[in-house]
Amino acid sequence: MKTIEDKCSEGYAIQIRSSTTADIPRLVDVWERCSQISHAFIPASYWEGQREAMAQQYLPAAESYVLESDGEASGFISLMDTRVAALFVDEAQQGKGYGKALLNHAKSLRSQLNLQVYQKNESAVRFYKLQGFDITEECADPHTGEQEFVMVWARSS
Repeated sequence: MKTIEDKCSEGYAIQIRSSTTADIPRLVDVWERCSQISHAFIPASYWEGQREAMAQQYLPAAESYVLESDGEASGFISLMDTRVAALFVDEAQQGKGYGKALLNHAKSLRSQLNLQVYQKNESAVRFYKLQGFDITEECADPHTGEQEFVMVWARSS
């Protein structure tokens, strides 16, 4: 698989841009598919039941950025102040550095970021640790009852 650096050096069109309302249906699709895959320990019906809220409430309220690869939205990151509320990359595009690129974009906009990640989503926990996030506490998601880690990243002075 080609990484984002490989694609950029080969002239592929990759960009990160602010999301628009026209992006919302695609972002909701990416979010739901990825949530069902990476959070298989939560019933798929939970994610299906959250589609409307994601489209009507969460995404419109967030500051979101879309990573486009060859003109198609391949992933996105949503921020609520310093909180990473969502970071998802289409499953067919994973492993190419897109998640890291989106997170680096967010880091360029903030001096500190925090997030919550399900403890059972071990690959995401590893990813965030590799990106400089530290676990600061544990909590339970009030909607699913699943245990989460609170993780924080801060720019070095």
